[in-house]
Amino acid sequence: MKRDLYFSKPLMNAAGSLGFVPDTRAGISLDSFGAFVTNPLSLRPRHPTAEPTVIEYQGGFLLHTGLPNPGIHAALKKYSAKWTRSELPIIVHLMADRPEETQHMVRMLETQENVMAVELGFAPLLANDILMLTLEMCLGEIPLIFSLPVEQVLSLGPRLIQDGAQAISVAAPRGALVNENKQVMTGRLLGPALFAQTLDTVQSAAKLGIPIIGAGGVWSKENADTMLSVGAMAVQVDAALWNPATNFI
Repeated sequence: MKRDLYFSKPLMNAAGSLGFVPDTRAGISLDSFGAFVTNPLSLRPRHPTAEPTVIEYQGGFLLHTGLPNPGIHAALKKYSAKWTRSELPIIVHLMADRPEETQHMVRMLETQENVMAVELGFAPLLANDILMLTLEMCLGEIPLIFSLPVEQVLSLGPRLIQDGAQAISVAAPRGALVNENKQVMTGRLLGPALFAQTLDTVQSAAKLGIPIIGAGGVWSKENADTMLSVGAMAVQVDAALWNPATNFI
């Protein structure tokens, strides 16, 4: 029987912001959160990129890490007991570029206690047909959240929801900037400059009836409240959590 997706509180961290398990030792209060989202996991281990990059620009920064992780098998051995003991429900974020591998990972997670949902993230420009196939192959007991760039939220989101996905979340956009060595680097874009675009996307998605989890540029409680006021079912916070002056309680 398929489980419902419900958040007791409408805030959570975004994938890639707080590690693989909730950790109070990090000095970040999670009291106002309704779920914890893990860093992205792949089927096989991934090493950090050879050139990790942070490049600032006005209103934000570009981040490139290579999404290092131990792989799903090692992650379950290391973290599943901590997920079970967590006071927060866990949403496991999976790197879902290959439907067969994604299906395998989702099935592994269906028996894990306290995993409330799986969030699926995809490589840039992956064809819509691949995303729809992934949904078809991964449908089961555990709720599926599709993390999409703003360009796909409105065009593909309704089809995904109609066919069984339980929510859409807004993925961090990608961009390119020149580093100090004059090399063009690509990566995720983070920072408050993104909020105007993501708020517009969230509002439009809500008007279409898409269960939408807002994200991107959420830099204050006021930003989060605004996203909720235009129809977001929940809001993800990313790099703002790394700022000690930020308070979302």
